[in-house]
Amino acid sequence: MAKVTGLEGIIAAETEISLVDGENGHLVYRGHWAKDLAIHYTFEECAYLLITGKLPSEQELHDFKNELQRHRDIPDHVRVIIDHLPLSMDMMSVLRTSVSALGEPSFEWKPSLEQAIRVIAVVPTIIAYRYHKENNTEFIKPNNELSHVANYLFMLQGILPTEAQERALSAYFILTLEHGMNASTFSARTVLSTETDFISAITGAIGAMKGPLHGGAPTEVIHMLNDIETVDRAEHWLRNKLENGERIMGFGHRIYKTHDPRAVALKEISQSLSGQDPWLDLALHVEGTTIRILDEYKPGRRLYTNVEFYAAAVLRAVNMPAELFTSTFTASRVVGWSAHILEQAEHNRIFRPQSKYVGNMPSKKSIEV
Repeated sequence: MAKVTGLEGIIAAETEISLVDGENGHLVYRGHWAKDLAIHYTFEECAYLLITGKLPSEQELHDFKNELQRHRDIPDHVRVIIDHLPLSMDMMSVLRTSVSALGEPSFEWKPSLEQAIRVIAVVPTIIAYRYHKENNTEFIKPNNELSHVANYLFMLQGILPTEAQERALSAYFILTLEHGMNASTFSARTVLSTETDFISAITGAIGAMKGPLHGGAPTEVIHMLNDIETVDRAEHWLRNKLENGERIMGFGHRIYKTHDPRAVALKEISQSLSGQDPWLDLALHVEGTTIRILDEYKPGRRLYTNVEFYAAAVLRAVNMPAELFTSTFTASRVVGWSAHILEQAEHNRIFRPQSKYVGNMPSKKSIEV
C-alpha cells in the first residue's frame, strides 16, 4: 500500500522570515520575538516588518497605513461575483473565489509589495461584505479613520470597538501572521515557484487553509468553555473528562513541546484585560486548572496551552462569530503568505519533489518498436 510521508522533517527552503522552534518554544519574526511584537507593536508595524524585512520608520508607517486604507474597497467586478455566489457556499470558498477574481489585468511575474498591500487590505472587506449578505444585513463601509484591525471589527459589527477589543484582536492577528513552512505557506511558495502570478499563489494558499487539518477553527474550545460556564465548575468538569479518557481541547501541539509562545503572548494580553471581560477571566482560570490536573493525570507529557485555546478566548471576547474564525485567521495569515511569495521570487527555483513508485510492474517486457 502506498504511503504519504508529508515531507515531514524535510527542509524545502531557507528563509529570513520566521523561526519556529518547537523544542524551546521560540517564535521569531525577522529577528524579533513574536511575543514582544504582539505586546508592544501594531498590526501595521508587524505586517510591514514581515513583508519588507524591517520595522518601519514613522514616515514609512504613515505611507503603509495610507496604502492599506486606499485599497480597502472591493473592486466592482469582485462585488458582482460575490453577489452571485450561492448563499450556501462557505466563507472560505467565497474568499478563495473572490481573491482569485482580483487577478491582474495582464500576467505579471515578479510579485510586488503593491500586490501584497492590495490583497492584505481587501480581504477583511470581502469577509465583512459576504457576512452581511449572508445575514441579510446592511454592509458597513470601511472607516479609514480606524486601524486595519479596528476597521475589520467595525465593518462586521457597525460599532467602534473598545480599546481592549482592538488590542486583543491585534495581538491575535500579529501572532497568526506567520508560522514557518506550514501547509498553506508551502502551497503559496510551490505555486509561485512555477513563475505564475501573485494572486494564483495566494489563491492556492487559501485552498490549503480551508482544510480542517490546517485552518480548522478553535470552536471546540468555545464549546468547552461554554460547557464549563463558571469558574467553580471547572475542576469537576475537567476531571470528569480526563477520567472518561476524553481530550481537553486547546492543550498540546504537534510542534511545540513546551509553552506555545503565541499562547503565552495572548495570555499576557488577556491578563492585562482581566476584569474587563468575564470570558477571558474564565479562560485564565481554566488554563491554570487544566495544566495542574494534566500534570497529575499525565505526568511528563508536557501538555501546555496551544494558540487555539487563547485564540478562542480572544475571538469570543471581541464577539467574533464562530463561522468567521477560519476566515479571520486567513485575513491575518495572508501577510505571511505575501512575505514568503516575495522571498520565493528573489531566488526562485521550482519545487519538484520525487515520489517512490510502489505499484506493480507489468508482467511482460515492453514490446520493442
